[in-house]
Amino acid sequence: MRKFHIQKRYKEPQRKFENGILLAALFACLAFLSYETTNAVVTNARVGERDLPIYCVDTTEKKVALSFDAAWGAEDFPKIMEILDKHNVKVTFFMTGNWVDDNPDCVKELVEKGHDLGNHSEHHYDMTTISRAEKEKELQQVHDKVKKLTGYDMFLFRPPYGAYDNEVVQTAYDMDYYPIQWSVDSLDWKNYGVSSIIDTVCNHKALEPGAIILCHNGAKYTAEALDTLLTELEQKGYQIVPVSELIMRENYHMDVTGKQIADE
Repeated sequence: MRKFHIQKRYKEPQRKFENGILLAALFACLAFLSYETTNAVVTNARVGERDLPIYCVDTTEKKVALSFDAAWGAEDFPKIMEILDKHNVKVTFFMTGNWVDDNPDCVKELVEKGHDLGNHSEHHYDMTTISRAEKEKELQQVHDKVKKLTGYDMFLFRPPYGAYDNEVVQTAYDMDYYPIQWSVDSLDWKNYGVSSIIDTVCNHKALEPGAIILCHNGAKYTAEALDTLLTELEQKGYQIVPVSELIMRENYHMDVTGKQIADE
């Protein structure tokens, strides 16, 4: 009897000690994997202390991406689609939740015609002014609406107003989204006129291979300017593609201008 108690007295602490080591090792591994998973993507976007969205892409191919922010109205949508069809061009529409609610047939048409669907948040808030939980909700609500409506899984996100900070960029990546800005602003939202839109884009100092062009559906002159805008870009030798065909999905880093550069 004494021998049994002696064995138990020494083996039980040893077993607890060994179990403790295993649990500690397990937690350490999980913590390491969590850190690596969380930071592996964000590191791609970090320059110094800042996390940057993708403004443009470093490429030798003469390609540019054309994108539309869709937050207000769809009166010009049929004309925009007609012109895009005429030029056989695919683009990216960044849509708010309200726009999706108000224009479900437009959303379906975009998918059917092979355009990109992008997330522009549920309510078009300045994402830097709301909590992390609210940021996640702003993205998830639109994602779920589009998924239910079309079966399409969005993975491109443009912050409303172009407003972002490190947490906005990190939240997007953590939710399997690529945060997208632009390098060429058409300024169509200022309603300066048709010729102004064409001149602003086609003579922009940042118009080069890998540029991302910002337009808006619902702006006063955009649809009217689009045919000539596309023609002039094509005459300059540019192939116009959606954002998804321009950006790199992995093995990249950013420079201080937000240009996406392939890792060597």
